[in-house]
Amino acid sequence: MDTTNAHDQLRIAIIVGSTRPGRRGGDVAAWVHEAARRRTDAHYEVVDLADHPLPHLDAELPPIMGSYAAPHTRDWAATIAGYDGFVVVTPEYNHSIPGVLKNAIDHLYAEWNHKVAGVVSYGADGGARASTHLRQVFGELKVPVVRQAVGLSLYLDFEDFTRLAPRPQLAGQLDTLFDEVALWGGALRAVRGRLRAAA
Repeated sequence: MDTTNAHDQLRIAIIVGSTRPGRRGGDVAAWVHEAARRRTDAHYEVVDLADHPLPHLDAELPPIMGSYAAPHTRDWAATIAGYDGFVVVTPEYNHSIPGVLKNAIDHLYAEWNHKVAGVVSYGADGGARASTHLRQVFGELKVPVVRQAVGLSLYLDFEDFTRLAPRPQLAGQLDTLFDEVALWGGALRAVRGRLRAAA
């Protein structure tokens, strides 16, 4: 279910896609959020998966059926339903995204549909393969992912592999990502409105 309002400002969730102790995702999400707060085309909020613990997918019915029996799934659905789009912050684990992120995505279906996503990834190679895999996953959920991505290198954008220090050019890439997310977010909100009216 989509609980966004066509007359409200766009709401975009910055999803922290790792819960590992010692993760870099919190710092990356804070950098993304700080840049987002300077914008007026959407309201951005951080949604940390560490604050939304989910078991391995435990529903008897597939999420596409829309019958969420477990309270934790209903709570997660209510959280995601309130957003018009997402900026996902993800590391790359073994050429893919973290299991906790995939599990959080897999718990739901309709709440993701016809909403936009952008990807900010990080890893040895900028998290490029995690970003590519996430595009494939979201495609199945009717979530278009904007062309502009931001990839932070553990070698070039972190001092001593720990302290975040993004290269200056990444700020421009992040602004372009925000532009595209806001553009598509507004267009897809209208699409969802037409679909509701036709239902």
